[in-house]
Amino acid sequence: MADVQTPMIRTDIPHSARIWNYWMGGKDHYEIDKIAGDAGLAVDPDISTMAVQSRQFLIRAVRFLAKERGIKQFLDIGTGLPTMQNTHEVAQGVSPEAKVVYVDNDPLVLTHARALLTSTTDEGVTTYIDADFHDPEQIVADARNVLNFNEPIAVMFMGVLGHAKTYDDLLRIVRTVVGAVPSGSHLIYWDGTDDSQAYVTLCENYTGTGGTPYVPRPQAQIRGVFDGLELAEPGVVSITQWRPETTEVGQVLPISAYGGVARKP
Repeated sequence: MADVQTPMIRTDIPHSARIWNYWMGGKDHYEIDKIAGDAGLAVDPDISTMAVQSRQFLIRAVRFLAKERGIKQFLDIGTGLPTMQNTHEVAQGVSPEAKVVYVDNDPLVLTHARALLTSTTDEGVTTYIDADFHDPEQIVADARNVLNFNEPIAVMFMGVLGHAKTYDDLLRIVRTVVGAVPSGSHLIYWDGTDDSQAYVTLCENYTGTGGTPYVPRPQAQIRGVFDGLELAEPGVVSITQWRPETTEVGQVLPISAYGGVARKP
């Protein structure tokens, strides 16, 4: 979808998607993001582990839904910068006909989306929407142009809703989108939690740089996002503990990032 008036990319203020890319070992960031990222690592050295493990959780969750639950439509909201094994690559690797819609409103993300987020199969569809997750009604309206809202859809919020202004706003966003998709759809969700003081301090410091605040939330609030939905085993857990691969069991410790996968009845 064309963006008529793309806002200027700010290279003087750090951005969470670019910092995340830096922590994951990517190359799509600016010097200001590296400075903020290094400052974050100094406060919480485990943040790079969270960045890497969040992608592993995405891979496992998307593969689970595509392979075991037969989901062929994915709405990935707040996608961030493309890295390795993106949602469409995982989903279309299982179901070549899978449709994936990415949503973000960062101009750098959208620039990379245009170049890199292309379907990996002839049968599948991969596209993106320029929208802010604070406007879920617009996201749903735009997604209807690509996805079939009469068939199950996986709604994804991967570590981005800490940017919601309040917890009530977070719930409004999730429930608006999940409320629009049919029975049999699923929610994949995780966010950072407040049980690590180092991580909380990192987020407070990031806010002080002028970046959009990210609020770590209590585990109970993360669980509350899934109210009314049917959680897949093992429920809401640290993302490192959600259906780890056999080779990972016992090797990765819990981290301050909790989430899960749940079905809409």
